[in-house]
Amino acid sequence: MKRKMIIPMALSSALLLGTVPMGSVLANNDPVVSSVQAQKKWNENANVPVFVKEKHAEKFATSSAANAVKYLKKNEAKTGIKNVDKNLKVKNVSKDELGMTHVRFNQAKNGVPIEGSEVVVHFNDKNEVQSVNGRVNQNLVDEAVDTTASLSAADALEKAKAAVNAPEEFTYEPTTELVIYPFEGKAYTAYKTNVNFMGDAPGNWYVYVDANTGEVIDKYNGIMHADEIKTQKGVGLGVHGAHRELHISKVQEEKAGTQFALADFSHENLEGILTYDSKNDGNTSNDTLFVGNDASFKDDYDRAAVDAHYNSEKVYEYFLNEHDRNSLDGEGMAIVSYVHYGQNYNNAFWNGAWMTYGDGDGEFMTSLSAGLDVAAHEMTHGVISKTANLQYRNQSGALNESFADVFGALVDDSDWEMGEDIMAPAAKEDGLTRLRSLSDPNSVVVSNAQRAAYATDDRKVYPDHMDEFYNMPLNVDNGGVHINSSITNHAAYLIGQEVGREKLGKIYYRALTVYLTPTSDFSDARQAIVQSAIDIYGEGSAEEAATNAGFDAVGIY
Repeated sequence: MKRKMIIPMALSSALLLGTVPMGSVLANNDPVVSSVQAQKKWNENANVPVFVKEKHAEKFATSSAANAVKYLKKNEAKTGIKNVDKNLKVKNVSKDELGMTHVRFNQAKNGVPIEGSEVVVHFNDKNEVQSVNGRVNQNLVDEAVDTTASLSAADALEKAKAAVNAPEEFTYEPTTELVIYPFEGKAYTAYKTNVNFMGDAPGNWYVYVDANTGEVIDKYNGIMHADEIKTQKGVGLGVHGAHRELHISKVQEEKAGTQFALADFSHENLEGILTYDSKNDGNTSNDTLFVGNDASFKDDYDRAAVDAHYNSEKVYEYFLNEHDRNSLDGEGMAIVSYVHYGQNYNNAFWNGAWMTYGDGDGEFMTSLSAGLDVAAHEMTHGVISKTANLQYRNQSGALNESFADVFGALVDDSDWEMGEDIMAPAAKEDGLTRLRSLSDPNSVVVSNAQRAAYATDDRKVYPDHMDEFYNMPLNVDNGGVHINSSITNHAAYLIGQEVGREKLGKIYYRALTVYLTPTSDFSDARQAIVQSAIDIYGEGSAEEAATNAGFDAVGIY
């Protein structure tokens, strides 16, 4: 008799929805929280797109932030941004390999940033403004906003911790930042807090606390989870029996003597590639570097760690060799993975600081570290968080998922499928051979769990066109971030078929790191990706034409 399974969701910054930590809120486990969230509606219309492309721009002496401000002042009619000196605050200035300079601004009031509103001015290598893009909250351009805060940052943090049932132990020190938060038609002066923890229900929570009343305005889980050490060569067997060559380190343990750790310090200017053992015990304080008694990691228990360690290095090498990016932050941060997380855990996630992999339940999934595309997907969430920082909700969240899928498919370049290497025998017997498909999204069935959560829609497959867009409330999959990502995934596949994987990667990486902003939607993404093709390959190029055609084909205009 054929098994009937409730299939979890697809890859995310947590890999799946059905069992992801954020599901504790999104899957109606708490009827009070869920009923409130179901009524909330993210005010996407607060941010309106800015896109200006100059044919004959004024030439400046330098590509500086000051000259970017001068340009914006002279072109208020084009951009819609008034009182530039008061309304924009320089966030950063960067120069790319094409010689272009990009000045990124936060929209602000009284020096307080408006959440999600960013504008980027792009100079070419001749110090001419080539284009401007981003999103501006037009409602707040002229409106007076009281940015005083009677609540302290410390008190706001306590409110946030209580709101998400945070434990005592944190992955990293919680942060607070005073922002203006447009929500449900009102501009709140609020503390944006980030609370990150592991345990049975891991969280990378963003909680917005009213800076005067202490009320929690909104929240969402962004979990899109000695002696001198000398690195040497080691070997191991992966989940599916593949022979892996590894970089490992010899360590001296006080009681155990000489051991070997999955710790790679062989790459210049990289803090290391480190793989930890979560031991399936739910006790994060008990996690340790994955070690063995010799340089050969071939026991059954070792295999998930071997693949996580090996795949992390492969993803690191892709971003370094293809995009000259040194680790996820571009500055050599350590790449950290945890394996053997939880019990029968059908998930993997980026928690804002490292990758975490479950072992799967043996029926639907095997150890999730077995998938190179899974590792690339999770690590790309790290790259996204350090660049465009796409908000994990609605269309910007779907773009977050989509970029992670696209780079997952570019790193694991054997096909255009996601998760084919982590499906267990019982799933395959039921015809579930992968989690998502970039080439043919309609060929993959949306899970029973998702359809049950959004019963007004009886469709059964992932969409490949805007005509099939799922309009989902925020309390289901953060507004459909996994499902609707398939539309932009398919656009990337169509572009890749015309220009090839290498060019696709260069175009998409540039769009992500240069043009996109936190609240970019699908139309913004098209503009950013087309402009990136023009930057690299020229106006009127075959690459520009292919990029436009790819988005036309999926109904993103």
